[in-house]
Amino acid sequence: MSWRIGLGFDIHRLVEGRTLWLGGLKIPFSAGLLGHSDGDCLVHALIDALLGALGEGDIGQHFPDTDENYAGISSLKLLRQVKEFIRRREGKIENIDAVIIAEAPRLNSYFPQMKSVLAGELGLSEDRINLKAKTHEQLGPLGAREAIAAWVVVLVELPEG
Repeated sequence: MSWRIGLGFDIHRLVEGRTLWLGGLKIPFSAGLLGHSDGDCLVHALIDALLGALGEGDIGQHFPDTDENYAGISSLKLLRQVKEFIRRREGKIENIDAVIIAEAPRLNSYFPQMKSVLAGELGLSEDRINLKAKTHEQLGPLGAREAIAAWVVVLVELPEG
C-alpha cells in the first residue's frame, strides 16, 4: 500500500438571496455562496483534495461549470462520485483536516453536524475528520465578508501500482 496526500482549496463569493451550504449543511445566514452548484466551498475543497491524492486532476475537470447537469446540484452528490473513484481504486481515506475561512457566520457550533454528514457520505468514523474555522482578520475579500474559503488536506491509502 502507498500513502497519498491531497490538498484542496476553494473560495466562493457571498451573495444575497442564496442559501449558505457548508459541509453539506444548510447554515442560517443572510447570504449564500455563489456557484454553478450549491457553492459549498468546503465540500469542493474536499473533492479537490481527494482527487489530488488520486492524481485525478481537479473538480473542474470532472464536474465542469459549463455542464448544465451540475447546475444547482448538491455538492454531496459530486462527493459521492469521487468516493466511487476511490472505491474503484481500492483506496481508503485515512483522515481529513480542513479549515474554513469566514468572518461570519460563526461555524464552530455546526462542526459536529458537518462531521456527521461528511463521515456518513464517505463511510468514515467522525474521529477521522477535523474541522477548524478561522477569520481573515478583516483583510481582503474574505475579511470584508464578501467570500468564504476552505483548505482541505487528506491522507488516502492506495494499493501499490
